[in-house]
Amino acid sequence: MPATTPLTRQPLAAASSKALRETHGRTLAIIILIGSALAQASSLAVENWPELRGPDRDGQAPGSNLPLSWSETNNVSWKTPIHDLGWSSPVVWGKQVWVTTATEDGRQMFAVCVDVDTGKVIHDVKVFDTTQPEHVASMNSYASPTSAIEAGKVYVHYGTYGTACLDTREGKVVWSRRDLNCDHHEGPGASLMLDRDRLYFTVDGRDVQYVVALDKSTGRTVWKTNRSVDYTPFTTNQRKAFCTPILIETGGHRQLFSPGAKAMIAYDAESGAELWKARYNGWSMVPRPLFHDDLLYVITDYERPELWAVRPDGKGDVTETHVAWKVVKDMPATASLLLVGELLYLVNDQGFALCLEAANGNVVWRERLKSKHSASPIYAANRIYFFSEKNLTTVLSPGREFKVLAENQLEDRVMATPAVAGNALLLRSKSHLYRIEEKVSTGK
Repeated sequence: MPATTPLTRQPLAAASSKALRETHGRTLAIIILIGSALAQASSLAVENWPELRGPDRDGQAPGSNLPLSWSETNNVSWKTPIHDLGWSSPVVWGKQVWVTTATEDGRQMFAVCVDVDTGKVIHDVKVFDTTQPEHVASMNSYASPTSAIEAGKVYVHYGTYGTACLDTREGKVVWSRRDLNCDHHEGPGASLMLDRDRLYFTVDGRDVQYVVALDKSTGRTVWKTNRSVDYTPFTTNQRKAFCTPILIETGGHRQLFSPGAKAMIAYDAESGAELWKARYNGWSMVPRPLFHDDLLYVITDYERPELWAVRPDGKGDVTETHVAWKVVKDMPATASLLLVGELLYLVNDQGFALCLEAANGNVVWRERLKSKHSASPIYAANRIYFFSEKNLTTVLSPGREFKVLAENQLEDRVMATPAVAGNALLLRSKSHLYRIEEKVSTGK
């Protein structure tokens, strides 16, 4: 008979206590590991970039480790030609990136899907034919509005020429609308906004001005609200706008906020009822607004752009009561604003970059960048990326000191705001779509 194992000298209660402590310790370790994994996951780079300026509509990708430097021969994972012409920004979901494009005469309009990993074209869908396209400005295109994307569906928009939903797996059109028309005069510009079961966009032409919400599943009109502005005293050109709305929540209320010609207006997101507005003299504005700490930051004009900070908690006409501050010099007519911490960053069309205090609009610094700028900046990897029309990206360190970290030159013209996918920058030039990413060393 084998010898028995000696009993421990600890009493039974002590032994049980020790076992409980060991079990508790293992459980605690598992909890810590899970918590660490969740914390790490929360700080990972964004994988989806579902509409203009990203998941929060603000140009932010703080968890993405975008490269600092690149060129045509360095840190370019792939470079894919995109046929014809379009200035819409890329949108990303999973392994797909979509852009729209159109023939330069505006007679054919397409949606192109590219594999995020390889750059291979997956779908190239002709969405619309147009027999009599209207005039478009030389700096614009017939495919400038940015799409919106979610799992299984991409929503494409060409302004007055039509809106459609495509199945992302097959590349087939699910529904389309061609009856929401206006006279853009200079071509389409305002992009789509997707939220819950609605697809929102503005129709601000020289002839009609309204905001519309569609059912994303069917394309039917949920609500359509005309702008409550008397446009009769103004020339037809001063009635149009190209601004993409945002959705904000304040005081427990969901507002669709949409600047148009002569007024910024907030609507009830569910019903389309007007909540409040602030009047101004501007028109034809482009930059998408920002919302932070109960202030809306809005560019109010194209010819003489001003930046207004407005409180969104009013009712009716709040022009005289809810404008917190204004900046009337050096503001951008095209590129949207970027907010990092308590500082606003912007670049105007002439290439002057400014840093402002978000609380009061005070200028912290003002510096000249190279070339003109139309694309909106992006914040990632604790850096700010500005993209010039000559495809020169200037990388700055955020803060009260103007500090250039890098300048990166690629080929061809850039007007579209880039997108972010993981740790990669998806940059669209006039002729190509680039995936720009830090090359990972294999250790060989």
